[in-house]
Amino acid sequence: MKFNMQKFSLFLSSLLLSIIAFAQDSTVSASSTSTSTTTTTETWYTQPWAWIVGGAIFLIIIIALVRGNSNSTSTTDRVTVTKTRDTDV
Repeated sequence: MKFNMQKFSLFLSSLLLSIIAFAQDSTVSASSTSTSTTTTTETWYTQPWAWIVGGAIFLIIIIALVRGNSNSTSTTDRVTVTKTRDTDV
């Protein structure tokens, strides 16, 4: 009997919550006045500041890649080796 009572209370609470949810979704207007608002939304990539910031970041990355590590302290020694053949053989 206890198990059936739990099922019934669960059913009753879900029914009550669904009635409340449907009551919030009303398409019929109760008042005689109506108002309308127009909202325009623009995406971020249509804004000029986004292109400017993106271009600046792109240039900084390109300059950093091209410049490389120019302040390194390593040196490169070049050695030229020449071989001579003896023609007295």
